Amino acid sequence: MSADHSDVRAWRLDHRTPLAEGHLLGFLGSRAIAGCEAVEGRRYARSIRMPTGAPAVVEVEPDPSEPFVTMWIRGDGAPGAVERAVRRLLDLDADPGAIDATLGEDPALRSVVLSAPGMRLPGAVDGFEIAVRAIVGQQVSVAGARTTLGRIAQRFGEPLPEPLGTVVRVFPTPARLADAPRDGLGMPRARADAIVEVARAVESGELDLSGEADLTATRERLRAIRGVGAWTEEYVAMRALGDRDAFPVTDLGVRRGFRRLGLPDDERSMLEHAERWRPWRAYAVIHLWAG
Repeated sequence: MSADHSDVRAWRLDHRTPLAEGHLLGFLGSRAIAGCEAVEGRRYARSIRMPTGAPAVVEVEPDPSEPFVTMWIRGDGAPGAVERAVRRLLDLDADPGAIDATLGEDPALRSVVLSAPGMRLPGAVDGFEIAVRAIVGQQVSVAGARTTLGRIAQRFGEPLPEPLGTVVRVFPTPARLADAPRDGLGMPRARADAIVEVARAVESGELDLSGEADLTATRERLRAIRGVGAWTEEYVAMRALGDRDAFPVTDLGVRRGFRRLGLPDDERSMLEHAERWRPWRAYAVIHLWAG
């Protein structure tokens, strides 16, 4: 990836320290959708849509010694909207001191927090994309979900007018997937139906996944869609809706994390123990997944 183009503009985005950038980039890289995202070293690049709908590419790279992230935008449009999206994606407005202090009060989690101070909650530049990721990822591995998402993007995504390395297309819009043939999504019919229904709800304005709408109302509307269960709702809440206390208790990785900590891993015990992590349970989940 490279930002050596005449139409590239650069900004510096500040953040509080510390920043567990290795974990953050590792999370995004391991889930990168082929053709839409890429991670090389310390730099992450992905396609986005400007508020006008025009495609563009944004690249970000944490500074190794200063508390800021450099952001490059290649494409025309309002940089303010892109900056806000990137800040949500990288959780740059988090207060790691407060979060780590609360989670570190739990003796079972303290060493995990100390080993990765400044853990961030990976967010989204597109809430609809996160919802599709969550539905595709139901009961499949991260690698399996990534493969399916890459195929969906290749078939239904819009090619970039100017590709950047392996970033060559934009993830499909709700309008595009609202009319997608179910058998063309490459997954069980129930999940394909759920994706189409979410797409239609977002396209019609009935469902706002931008993270700006009322959280409770958005969760309720999302949950009403057939095929969207508790795990999917919590995942979308964590990454798209900015719910820093979301807790997917049914997640296998979370359960394994509890087991590694020597804690009971039945749902009731997990929920009871996680009460001490409020209001930052979603960050505890990221620590558990990282383990």
